[in-house]
Amino acid sequence: MNKIRKTIGIDMDGVLADIEQQFMDWYENEYGVRVPRAERLGVLEPEGFPEKGAIRRYVNTPGFFRTIPVMEGAIEAVKKLMEDYDVYIVSAAMEFPQCLSEKQEWLAEHFPSISWRNIIFCGDKRVVVTDYLIDDHCKNLDFCKGKAIMFDASHNVNQHHHLRVNSWTEILAFLEQEKSSEENTVNAAIA
Repeated sequence: MNKIRKTIGIDMDGVLADIEQQFMDWYENEYGVRVPRAERLGVLEPEGFPEKGAIRRYVNTPGFFRTIPVMEGAIEAVKKLMEDYDVYIVSAAMEFPQCLSEKQEWLAEHFPSISWRNIIFCGDKRVVVTDYLIDDHCKNLDFCKGKAIMFDASHNVNQHHHLRVNSWTEILAFLEQEKSSEENTVNAAIA
């Protein structure tokens, strides 16, 4: 009998891809000023830097999404998750259509084991139904039909209505705990 695998939806920017680091690097490169995370806490990305149009310009610049650094621990964690779960990459990429090919190339480089069938580029994540959704924006997590997991980011520090994780290590620990709890429930039901 085949066991039905649970599904996990994983956001790209701010979860797999360290977009905060990219914003800070690009801003410092252009303006010579490093705007630290502490100064951007609780502020959406476009308002977190002194030059208000910079972030919008960056996300519309060819190469921006293609060169974002990988979030620490993400590659190893996704490989581990794929052993027990059906993993889907879910990115609301339609706002910046030029990023579609860049995101696809970025995933192929950093996460080559993820099939194109498991990549979902969309406009609104409410249409995606997975057992778990890992994202850094409440606008996506608020509609999650499974368990919402909020990846910590400077812009979401004041949001407290979803389970918060600070790293990929914490995600793996949480999901391992979930799996153990489910196995204990099944074993208790059988006994």
